[in-house]
Amino acid sequence: MGEFRYRGREISQEDIFYIGALIERYPGESRRKLSVRLCAAWQWGQANGALRDMVCRGLQLMLERAGQITLPPVSYVRHNPLSRRAGPQPVLIDATPIEGALCKLQPLEPEQVRRTAQEPLFNSLMEQHHYLGYEQPVGEHLKYVVWAQGRPVACLAWSSAPRHLASRDHYIG
Repeated sequence: MGEFRYRGREISQEDIFYIGALIERYPGESRRKLSVRLCAAWQWGQANGALRDMVCRGLQLMLERAGQITLPPVSYVRHNPLSRRAGPQPVLIDATPIEGALCKLQPLEPEQVRRTAQEPLFNSLMEQHHYLGYEQPVGEHLKYVVWAQGRPVACLAWSSAPRHLASRDHYIG
């Protein structure tokens, strides 16, 4: 059985046996409490002194999925209403084709719609017409609707870059 690597830490077979023994020693404890115990035993902390228990829970989950350990059942499920968020409601607009040269559509009027009454229109148009549908952007973001002849003709969105992107992070090292 080869070694595992998680967030820069080499996980040996001895480490896996230690985690399994810790789970057996404290059978009634939650996954969170077990991760705190493991962090304390390994002196696995952040630069600010806080334990890396969330990272440790990810390690434990990875090892369980690999069949190396068996974690206790999940004891608490956090209530997160955003995880079951309903998609945007369809907004009916004039969908007759616009034909002709772009210069005949002038003036094009971009309108920033984030946190305005027009934001549901943006969300609906993205859901209906974008091949990926609509997903709420994470972090800071801007939303614009471009108007021409009183009709929306384009939606533009920008959001902050993701902090972690596996392919990019692997490339950079």
